[in-house]
Amino acid sequence: MRHDTRPALGILGGMGPLATADFYRRLIECTPAGSDQAHLPVVMWADPAVPDRTTALLGEGPSPVPALVEGARWLRRAGAGCIAIPCNTAHAYAEQLSRATGVEVLDMIRAALEAAARRTPGLERVGVLATRGTRLTGLYECAGARLGLDVMQVSDAVQEEYVDAAIRKVKGGAHRAEPERWIATATESLRERGAQAAIAACTEIPLISAAAARVLPLIDSTDALAEAAVARLWHPTGGVRTPVRTD
Repeated sequence: MRHDTRPALGILGGMGPLATADFYRRLIECTPAGSDQAHLPVVMWADPAVPDRTTALLGEGPSPVPALVEGARWLRRAGAGCIAIPCNTAHAYAEQLSRATGVEVLDMIRAALEAAARRTPGLERVGVLATRGTRLTGLYECAGARLGLDVMQVSDAVQEEYVDAAIRKVKGGAHRAEPERWIATATESLRERGAQAAIAACTEIPLISAAAARVLPLIDSTDALAEAAVARLWHPTGGVRTPVRTD
């Protein structure tokens, strides 16, 4: 039972497990709290058995929506006032989740693009390093158009050889040196296409992005989501802002 009566941040995670743990660490690090008690209350549902989002979007596997809705409803019952999903591709289902549960889902895609605009003066063209599922849905392209940004993707060949391969390696727990080089190569291809900055738009990519950050200004979508959660819920008195339910 929770002893903290403040609205909690719900983390709908497990996609993948390492990315979820990384998000929680970053959330703590970016919260300007002066004590343990001043941090945001958090409840987490981390189910690694959620069907693969990219496979589903490509029509090659079962929908993750039932599992995501189950997790989101559990988070609401546990006291979540809003939900953060540290998985870019899962945001293809964010509106469905919000409608099904009545809980606000923080917009990771918009947060990442807004962070890119803030951190890169004069930004017009931003490259995206993402899963094939995220590419297929056009999540970043649609959000970018609303913000006046031209969103660029790597070529299909670079996607398959470097980006997809790097994401698989991280999810598989492999040594990170090789996939880090692959992500740097993919970032170089974005620079050659005219990108002024790049977004690590899969939550596994920030774990292997050090070399890529030396190629272009690199915006971490995990950090952007953590910052959005803090902005939404935390305030300096040590309390928590109360989100408005959507039902």
